[in-house]
Amino acid sequence: MIHYNEMYEDDQVRDPYARLREWVETMPDDFRQMKQAEAEALFRRIGITFAVYGEGGDPDRLIPFDMMPRVFEQAEWRRLERGIKQRARALNAFLRDVYGRAEIVRAGRIPARLVFQNVAYEKSVVGMVPPRGIYSHIIGIDLVRTGKNDFYVLEDNCRTPSGVSYMLENREIMMRMFPQLFRENRIEPVDQYSELLRRTLESVAPKKCQNRPTCVILTPGHFNSAYYEHSFLANLMGVELVEGQDLFVDGEFVFMRTTQGPKRVDVIYRRIDDPFLDPLCFRPDSMLGVSGLMDVYRSGGVSICSAPGAGVADDKAIYTFVPEMIRFYLGEEPLLNNVQTWTLWKDDDYRYVMENLADLVVKEVHGSGGYGMLVGPKATRDEIETFRKKIEADPGNYIAQPTLALSTCPTFVEQGIAPRHVDLRPFCLCGDRIELVPGGLTRVALREGSLVVNSSQGGGVKDTWVLSE
Repeated sequence: MIHYNEMYEDDQVRDPYARLREWVETMPDDFRQMKQAEAEALFRRIGITFAVYGEGGDPDRLIPFDMMPRVFEQAEWRRLERGIKQRARALNAFLRDVYGRAEIVRAGRIPARLVFQNVAYEKSVVGMVPPRGIYSHIIGIDLVRTGKNDFYVLEDNCRTPSGVSYMLENREIMMRMFPQLFRENRIEPVDQYSELLRRTLESVAPKKCQNRPTCVILTPGHFNSAYYEHSFLANLMGVELVEGQDLFVDGEFVFMRTTQGPKRVDVIYRRIDDPFLDPLCFRPDSMLGVSGLMDVYRSGGVSICSAPGAGVADDKAIYTFVPEMIRFYLGEEPLLNNVQTWTLWKDDDYRYVMENLADLVVKEVHGSGGYGMLVGPKATRDEIETFRKKIEADPGNYIAQPTLALSTCPTFVEQGIAPRHVDLRPFCLCGDRIELVPGGLTRVALREGSLVVNSSQGGGVKDTWVLSE
């Protein structure tokens, strides 16, 4: 399988990477090793870790950082930006619709059971329209590249997409270690993300908010795998990081306990899942949420970002219908294509996939983090047969996709530079306007030949550059 190398075209270095080639070629091995150690020390000092559960030992790991940036030309980025914004508009239109009249279901464009029997569909918010009609305020759209002009959406993350702290810290560390690179290259900044995020949150304050909105980030606590990111964003935005026990409901509003007494909260950027938000509405055993929160939310006393129920839009079975959403709600053709996908609840798709498991990637509909998936070409015969039994037990729980020839980027390895597979997660903010910073989180599969970029599965991260015109 031939993989597109983003640094080269017809054996010539592409313009975006021209200056980086000289930087790499003139970098002595001992200097590179020293800088790599410096980067790791900075990540450790700052506390940038992620958690891996179920493997024993300390679950907190230092995420691998590759110093070789990934580079996009301005024209490439503008094309991606238009497609991402189009997709974000359609996803929010879909959420408004399925919690209202469900016209797309009535029109037969999406099967009713995929929506209304979906575990992420929250009946408790049916008929309610959040401020500005926005359900998903922070959308992480995972993109892969297979050729010079060929980009595909791998999945949508409409609930609580993580990784933006890595995007920002990757840039900070690169600027600190290699300031000359930023003097020699005109690179679009990403440090305005926290300002845009706060503006997005404030723009969807509830109608009952009279003054400048008070925003907080609601975290499950320091044992959560993304806790570093929660505290990082709270510090950048200048808002409070709170746990469920720090908040309480009194009458029509939510309040935060402070040393100066109760303070009303208008917007909650929640980083906990729907079932744990309110024990009176969802899981009664939840210790992470706030009792009565959903009553206040439904009465317009507080905004929750992203809105409860937004997860029905990023289900992997629903993903296959996003191009249809774009046509149905926007009257446009999709600017970014989906990856070809087989849904195993369809008989023909099921037969095809079961006959070709060794050649396909199979994913759980609700899976994430690289777990619950089979990469057929990299799997052993026993792994394939074990997975086959899982599919047979519940076909509707899986989708399948072809093994894509993911693009590669030059990456620092033990021996110097080598191509490694990458993907990209830009973060799209939806409030009174739709915005995203130029770039995103590039994840890299550091193991040779691996297509799995998730940090929990051995992947690392890179700084992502968008060059100015």
